[in-house]
Formats: sequence, C-alpha cells, structure tokens
Amino acid sequence: MSEKRMLIVDEELLRKIDENRGDMERADFIRFIINNQLQEKAESDEISRQYVDREEFQEFAQGMKDLLRRFLDFFISYGLELGQEPKDSTFSELVQKLQTLSAGGGKPKTSK
Repeated sequence: MSEKRMLIVDEELLRKIDENRGDMERADFIRFIINNQLQEKAESDEISRQYVDREEFQEFAQGMKDLLRRFLDFFISYGLELGQEPKDSTFSELVQKLQTLSAGGGKPKTSK
C-alpha cells in the first residue's frame, strides 16, 4: 500500500475541488486531474513540434540528392540506349550535374 502524505492547499482551491469532483474522493480527483493534465501536455508537445533538427534536414537533403542523381542517371541511360545523340548543351549540363552529385558535392557548380 502506498504511503500517505498531507497536502496543504488554500481554502479557495479546496472549494473548487469539492465543487467539481462529484462523487469522487478528493485524492482520486486530484490524481485524475494531474494525470489528465500530464497526458494533455505530452500530446500537445508532440503536436506542437513544427521544426526539424539538423540531422533530419541533412538526411532529407541527402535523400533528395540521391533521388536527383538516380533520376538523371535513368534519363541519360535511357537516351543513350535509344541511340539518340544530344545536339544541344543540355546533355553536357546533365552529365556535369550527375558527376557533381555522384562526387558527393553539395550544389552543382553553374558556369556563367
């Protein structure tokens, strides 16, 4: 059985407890209110998290780079298998971007 302690509260607070507890014992009502408040706090903490930390962002950025690399690789390979020779600078730009991404670099370098 749990050990019992005494809690001293203001008369006004005790009156509010008695008005709202219905058929519950005071101790049960206080326990219920505390548990309910802690549960709501935990739920609101999960909901209110509207940011990402550095690790999550870096993981996302790396995933996007990998996706872009695979996308470029697919379309370059697809074009080469069809035997079509590219006639503009787009192909060389795509190859350069692919090489930049596969080298693990950050932003592809643009030439002006």
